[in-house]
Amino acid sequence: MAITRRDFLTTAAASAGAAMTPDLAHAHEHEHEHQAVPSDPALRVKALESLLVEKGLVDRAALDALVDAYEHKIGPRNGARVVARAWVDPAYKARLLADANDAMADFGFISRQGDRIVVVENTPSVHNLIVCTLCSCYPWAVLGLPPVWYKSAPYRSRAVIDPRGVLREFGLELGDDVQVRVWDSTAELRYLVLPERPAGTEGLSEEDLAALVTRDAMVGVAKVSFPPAKGPNERHS
Repeated sequence: MAITRRDFLTTAAASAGAAMTPDLAHAHEHEHEHQAVPSDPALRVKALESLLVEKGLVDRAALDALVDAYEHKIGPRNGARVVARAWVDPAYKARLLADANDAMADFGFISRQGDRIVVVENTPSVHNLIVCTLCSCYPWAVLGLPPVWYKSAPYRSRAVIDPRGVLREFGLELGDDVQVRVWDSTAELRYLVLPERPAGTEGLSEEDLAALVTRDAMVGVAKVSFPPAKGPNERHS
């Protein structure tokens, strides 16, 4: 079940000082139990939200719906459109790999953080994984809000130390002949994975291809599958 922003802040504060688990699978299922105390800005935002709700100026359900839409629908759908275009248009793909910011501007996707986005391509012999070891730098313009697991200490540390183990816990097993490259995002430089196009999709339209692409595949913790996996195919929040 997806965890809301409010649930995360509340539980994180209650579990201050709790030891961080190294098990990402467990961390995902109970990720709100293993977060550090929210930063001062996060607590101030929570206090402001509570005050606005108390005054009747903001509806909690509407806020959660907005956050959920940006995280799981609007944001990742932007990136999916970019990926689908690269799959069907070799010239666009070349532009995307050479200058992602310029290529993404074709869709009107422009970073508001002033950062540069670099797209790294998965191939049969290379798999890319994105992380931010310092905090939670993330290409918001094309992926929306970063999920809670992406910001968690277990993921941020183990993605660098044991990337294959992390991918395995996300359900992705790679062969020994596949090289895993880990890219560390910063405030100035953020990464996006261009997943491999799955076999059997040659007859699909660009729109249908975009519908296959998940946020997790663009972070590198999953592959794009066809037909799509039954049930939820990516980790929420």
